[in-house]
Amino acid sequence: MTRLTDKYALITGGSSGIGLETARQFLAEGATVAITGRDTDALRRAREALDGRVLCLQSDAGDPSAQGTLAQRLASLWPRLDVLLVNAADVTHRPLEQWDEAGWDRLMSTNLKGPFFLIQALLPLLHNPSSVILCGSVSAHIGLPQSSPYAASKAALLSLTRTLSGEMLGRGIRFNSLSPGPTRTPALEKLGLSGAAYDTLLADIMKLVPLGRLGTPLELAKAAVYLASDESGFTVGSELIVDGGVTGL
Repeated sequence: MTRLTDKYALITGGSSGIGLETARQFLAEGATVAITGRDTDALRRAREALDGRVLCLQSDAGDPSAQGTLAQRLASLWPRLDVLLVNAADVTHRPLEQWDEAGWDRLMSTNLKGPFFLIQALLPLLHNPSSVILCGSVSAHIGLPQSSPYAASKAALLSLTRTLSGEMLGRGIRFNSLSPGPTRTPALEKLGLSGAAYDTLLADIMKLVPLGRLGTPLELAKAAVYLASDESGFTVGSELIVDGGVTGL
């Protein structure tokens, strides 16, 4: 497969789940791939899982000041950037009354503030043409209990998809969103819930899916390949929803 031949692609939060599978599919399509993550051990395991073919860069997506450092490091290694998948996210879910300011700020820094300043820092490296994919969520469209800060952060990314599309189109940079529905990834274990609360939320999530199952990382990764490739050259400012029918049925 050669849909991404000669393309340089960066995936944030690429050490597990959708990010890791997307890295695998990008490699299979001929791309040169870098992934980021906070945990050096997780990055090492990801590199091993991908047979050492991926560049692993330790970086905290929730630290806005670190985004410039990441961009400088990448610029010293690569001639350009053709694809950016903003995938790293804080997926904490909890009831309204259990949120505090520190938790809110941490989630928003990872899901919105960090990505915004990463895009800004990468502008000199982004090629003409290039594709930026912001990972949204069906949570931005539905009223799932306990998801309010998470859903708000994803709704903001969907807005950035449109506004930055209008601003950057003249530079040949396409922005689109990829919004997963409930997907079976390790992120489910990071919702911030345990015991009965986790079981209840998972059951509620499953009830939302008309197809009656969770999605897979491969299904999302294949959609990301489309948005990264030249096949999506006429797709801009759009949201590709892969959700088993949650928002459409």
